[in-house]
Amino acid sequence: MNKQQASREIISLREQIERHNHLYYVLAAPEISDRQYDALYHRLEEIEHAHPDLVSEDSPTQRVGGQPLPGFTPVQHAVPMLSLSNTYSKDELREFDIRVSRVLGNRTFTYVVEPKIDGVAVSLVYENGLLTIGSTRGDGVTGDDITANIRTIRSIPLRLLRTKSMPALLEVRGEVFMPKTGFSAFNAVRDEAGDEPFANPRNAAAGSLKLLDSRIVAKRPLDAVFYEIARPQDIPIATQAELLERLKSFGFPTSPTYWESPAIDGVIERLDELDSLRRRFPFGTNGAVIKVNQRNLRGILGSTAKSPRWETAFKFEPERVETRLINISVQVGRTGVLTPVAELEPVSIAGSVVRRATLHNMDEIHRKDIRIGDRVIVEKAGDVIPAIVQIVADARNGKELVFSMPSECPVCVGPVIRLENQVATRCENLQCPAQIKSWLRHFAARNAMDIEGLGEVLVEQLVDNGLVKSPADLYDLDREDVAGLDRMADRSADNLIDGIRASRQREFWRLIFALGIRHVGQISAQRLEEHFENIDVLMSASVENLEKTPDVGPIVAKSIHDFLSGPPRRVLIKRLRESGVNMKRLASSQSSAGPLCGKTFVLTGTLADLTRDEATDLIRRAGGRVSSSVSAKTSFVVAGSDPGSKLARAEKLGVPILDENGFRKLVGHPEQ
Repeated sequence: MNKQQASREIISLREQIERHNHLYYVLAAPEISDRQYDALYHRLEEIEHAHPDLVSEDSPTQRVGGQPLPGFTPVQHAVPMLSLSNTYSKDELREFDIRVSRVLGNRTFTYVVEPKIDGVAVSLVYENGLLTIGSTRGDGVTGDDITANIRTIRSIPLRLLRTKSMPALLEVRGEVFMPKTGFSAFNAVRDEAGDEPFANPRNAAAGSLKLLDSRIVAKRPLDAVFYEIARPQDIPIATQAELLERLKSFGFPTSPTYWESPAIDGVIERLDELDSLRRRFPFGTNGAVIKVNQRNLRGILGSTAKSPRWETAFKFEPERVETRLINISVQVGRTGVLTPVAELEPVSIAGSVVRRATLHNMDEIHRKDIRIGDRVIVEKAGDVIPAIVQIVADARNGKELVFSMPSECPVCVGPVIRLENQVATRCENLQCPAQIKSWLRHFAARNAMDIEGLGEVLVEQLVDNGLVKSPADLYDLDREDVAGLDRMADRSADNLIDGIRASRQREFWRLIFALGIRHVGQISAQRLEEHFENIDVLMSASVENLEKTPDVGPIVAKSIHDFLSGPPRRVLIKRLRESGVNMKRLASSQSSAGPLCGKTFVLTGTLADLTRDEATDLIRRAGGRVSSSVSAKTSFVVAGSDPGSKLARAEKLGVPILDENGFRKLVGHPEQ
């Protein structure tokens, strides 16, 4: 076969494979068997191997991913990717309709209702039908170039289906998600490998797209849905409904359903219909997006700095289901607290199978009159641990059993106590294996000592095999100690030892937080670092001196003092010091002369491209402080998507509110 013949066959094979990809992944209507598809794919691989100069980026064989990238390149969005305003009730939705009607006056308009996909917003650019750039939303103005990862998602066309109306330049917006079934299988594999499972499909999708190695991304079950274009002039059509059909004709996966409605009452009816249908969708959805259908009217309505005025999101109530409480077990936490846990008949809720729910403490059980054998209503909202909302009293048959907290620890059989004026029951044995395991998980967590490779399964093995009885023992481990553990490959052992070694030089506040002092959270630990330059000064501080630290009241101060005064904890700190763990404030931890010196920030909601820890670190490095509550003394509130009550309090007090873009500019970090 000469080069010209090879080129012709390659073009034909690519078109056939992409067509069958579209039929299989987008339309769910395959026309050939897996064996026939594999034959086409292997034939293409064979010819490309013989003619490597004919391999191009849009070839289906390139979806397997390439070499890891050193980092992501920033991408400036030609048109900002704004966030959505939210409505939580039908009354708020009617208010949205009133605002739209007031601006549009006598103009005729309708609405489109689409499912709100719980995924990761992305923007794709196609030039002459060929995918050239894929990027994250970022702060709405600048995102990360994730083109290599986008290419691995089989439902996304590398080259658009040929149509007469295909524009030379097209930028589409949509969501990447991990399907519910794929998420369950993916988490099962992670659990089997000893890796920590993702909390939900959205986190799994977001974590996958942030990987620098696209070969790993290619192995993950990602999918996508597209619903918008950046520039109206790219596809001059009249309505949103027409746009969705046009996107589908180009080969893009679109929402499995949408509704058109002439009035807000019809929209509300459609919301009820969507609420009943959403469990059948392959993706998670916690609401709907309501848009003005006529695209030419959107320019009249315009946008605020944060969101378009022609669309809004409607959030459904957290999903609730009924099941049976078959037993109540007891878990032991890192501080010895015994927590009752409801063992449930398995039930599907919010995209995952729920078998357990927190019961918090005995006071909560008494307040809700929860008994073993009850029919109960369970709720799971977003990332929140499933919880029992109420019992179904009418379903009782008299056989239900009243639960009592055990008189001894269910793990170590040691004594338990319940102090006066406290709701918690505690195990007093500091050597309780359950406490040690929970403590180690906390110590190694990302917002504590950030020990890479120390997951839940490995913690179990280290404690059960007697290798680790306290965090200090981690620093005595060597490669031979861990290489012989179950499912512990040589590379995993090396990664763990490297992670432990790297944790020796973490910031001082991370150690304070990692010690697991009762009532001391991340912000309190940072405040303590600001006021006490090293562990010796902190250990010698009186309760009165500790109370002078912002965010540290009498209860927290006494807890810190009691913890650091106890002989077992002093031995622990001595051993950590001898292992080379940093125990003093680093010069770079916080700038006392930074541009935000003296400013106090409160974070609320979810930022698009920064974790809470990353945002906190930016504030601290610029000299500012982060607080957990809003007051008249708060300098700024940084609000992401789905903000809580802190935003309302800030508005009431007149505290300045920043979106993510404004926050980045303030801290001198506009592009990341």
